[in-house]
Amino acid sequence: MIIGVPKEIKNNESRVGLNTASVHSLTSQGHEVYVQTSAGLGSGYSDRDYVDAGAKILNSAKEVYAFAELIVKVKEPLEAEYKLIRKGQILFTYFHFASSQSLTEAMLKNGAICIAYETVEDEKGRLPLLTPMSEVAGRMSVQQAAKYLESPQKGKGKLLGGVPGVAPAKVLIIGGGVVGAEAAKMAAGLGAQVYLFDINLDRLRYLSEVLPANVFTLYSSEENINIHLVDCDVIIGAVLVPGAKAPKIIRKEMLSSMEAGTVLVDVAVDQGGCFETCRATSHKDPVFIEKDIVHYCVANIPGAVPMTSTNALNNVTLKYTQLIASQGWEKACESNAALAKGLNIASGKVMYQAVADAFDLDL
Repeated sequence: MIIGVPKEIKNNESRVGLNTASVHSLTSQGHEVYVQTSAGLGSGYSDRDYVDAGAKILNSAKEVYAFAELIVKVKEPLEAEYKLIRKGQILFTYFHFASSQSLTEAMLKNGAICIAYETVEDEKGRLPLLTPMSEVAGRMSVQQAAKYLESPQKGKGKLLGGVPGVAPAKVLIIGGGVVGAEAAKMAAGLGAQVYLFDINLDRLRYLSEVLPANVFTLYSSEENINIHLVDCDVIIGAVLVPGAKAPKIIRKEMLSSMEAGTVLVDVAVDQGGCFETCRATSHKDPVFIEKDIVHYCVANIPGAVPMTSTNALNNVTLKYTQLIASQGWEKACESNAALAKGLNIASGKVMYQAVADAFDLDL
């Protein structure tokens, strides 16, 4: 199969769909790989590195899309790319359709085959292609929270871990999945007082056993959250409903209960955000202030550390890319149940229930 890797064009997005190790694996199996020039530079891969791995370099995204049967990306296509996508062309990337009606309509209109990393689901209900980026995002959410808690960034002016004789910051984490667990590890490691909320009691029991002693697990109810809003310093939104819009856990009126300079980091922004006041921001302009509360809502958090993120992503995506390239998307989805759950849109039809529900569309 002919595989194309265009350069990502989302704001400050330097990850790349295939690293050189993946390219070598694919070309060794007889596939052709075309990479747009400079696509890998942000992740540490030069055009020469890709050529040495067996790829061919093309000058523009237009050429890559024109040649390729399978496009491997990191982020969803942006409007400038919609017109480049052909009917029947396979796109394998993060889509997060439920948060964007315009993207959903564009992919339905152009007849593409859209397989979303974030909804590939194994027999145990795990999301193997989302997990590594969730790990990165969870850890980075605490780094960013610590930064924006500083007074020059309009935060309260607190050190996340405090110092001897001065109390640490209080961090609320809403959601005990991969993002929440990784955020809790980081915040606890820095010495913060951490409260982790989830509705799954089995998950809370597990996390209470494996996380440090300064992480306290609580059942996620509005009453429990409201009790802790009044004196918290950071809230990290880590709620995930696979393929669907995130529920709004922190509503606009709840901001008035918080102290000025509290920092909100919404890691669920890709799925519409779990804070009602969330609106997507970028690495170039990452925060906004509403009711004296600092909001960090960057939609591609792992893009800031592309050398780590690209390799972590390729560790889990390669085997599925190989499967699609070797068998074609239909046979690949028939033979692999996890990949089949990644199929969100095919030939003008919605194939994933949560996306259909988000926009009242038929399956």
